Amino acid sequence: MSEGSWLLWGVLPYVVLAVFIGGTVWRYRYDRFGWTTRSSQLYESRLLRIASPVFHFGILVVIVGHVIGLLIPESWTRAAGLSDTAYHVVALGLGLVAGVCTLAGISLLIWRRRTVGPVFSATTRNDKLMYLVLVTAILAGLATTLLSGIGELTGRPQTDYRQTVSVWFRSIWVLRPDVEAMSAAATSFKVHVLTGLALFALFPFTRLVHAFSAPVGYLFRPYIVYRTRDTGTAAARRPVPRGW
Repeated sequence: MSEGSWLLWGVLPYVVLAVFIGGTVWRYRYDRFGWTTRSSQLYESRLLRIASPVFHFGILVVIVGHVIGLLIPESWTRAAGLSDTAYHVVALGLGLVAGVCTLAGISLLIWRRRTVGPVFSATTRNDKLMYLVLVTAILAGLATTLLSGIGELTGRPQTDYRQTVSVWFRSIWVLRPDVEAMSAAATSFKVHVLTGLALFALFPFTRLVHAFSAPVGYLFRPYIVYRTRDTGTAAARRPVPRGW
C-alpha cells in the first residue's frame, strides 16, 4: 500500500474528524452570536420559498441514504430478504430524485444570491467557498449515482461501494481504517469522499452549523402574554377568555 493511500484514507479522516469536532466546540463557545444561518429572507423571499424547501428535502433524503448505505452492512439487507438488485434499484431511484432536488435547490439559491443585489452584498468569501465545496460534493455524488446506474444497465457495474467505501467508513470508527478497501473503490467514489471530507472540515466555520440547532426551548418556555395599552376602546373592555 502506497504512502499516499495511507495519508488519504488512513490519516486524513481523523484529521477532518478532529477539525470537525474541535471547530464545532470552539464555534459554540466563542462565536454563539455567529451561530446562525445569516438569513437573507428580509431581502428576498419569493425565490427563497421555493429553493429552500426543495434543497432541504433533497439534502435530508441524501443524508438518510448515506446513513443507510454506509452503516448497514450488505449481509444485513440480504438477511432481511432484500436482494442486491432490489437494493440497487431503490438506491438508484431515491438517489437520483434526492440528487436532482438538492442540485436544483442549491442552484436556485446561488442564482438568487448572485442576482438579488442586497443578498449578494451580504455574501461573504466564506459563503462563496462553502457553496463551491457543497456544489462540488453534490455533483460528485450525483455523478457516482449516474455512473452506478449506467453500469448496472449495461452490465458493467462499478465496484460495489458497500464492499469498498462502506467497509472503509465503518472501519474508521473502530480505529482500524481499511485503506485497501477504499483504495479499491472507483475513482468517482474517491472524488466524492474527498469533497465530502473537505465539506466536513469547513462545516464548523460556515453557516452550515445551523444544522445542529433546533428550537427545543420553544416547547418548554412559558407563554408570552400580550396586553394592550389602550384601555378606552371596546376591545380593551371586552372580557378576556380563559385558555388559549
